[in-house]
Amino acid sequence: MARSTKAAHAVNRLRERSNNAPYSMVSLADGRFSLTLANLEQLDELPVSVSDAMEMDEFVVYVNNLHKQAPKKASKLDVAFEKKIAAAKQK
Repeated sequence: MARSTKAAHAVNRLRERSNNAPYSMVSLADGRFSLTLANLEQLDELPVSVSDAMEMDEFVVYVNNLHKQAPKKASKLDVAFEKKIAAAKQK
């Protein structure tokens, strides 16, 4: 159960990044995971498999690489602060 929590959290983050697309995780009997995507327009259809079955760590990396988030914007003050920190580390 605890093993699948890491994979489930990765799928939840994917849903957030993809504007709540209906992604879900399938946990197989052999301990591997697969990613599926439901078709909300055809509710009577089965979800489509998006990935092959993978080990947990491989699955989490795969899911994390889907729908990458845009880099966070930094203010001028943030950039200046980072420069000060870098300069202080070099001394």
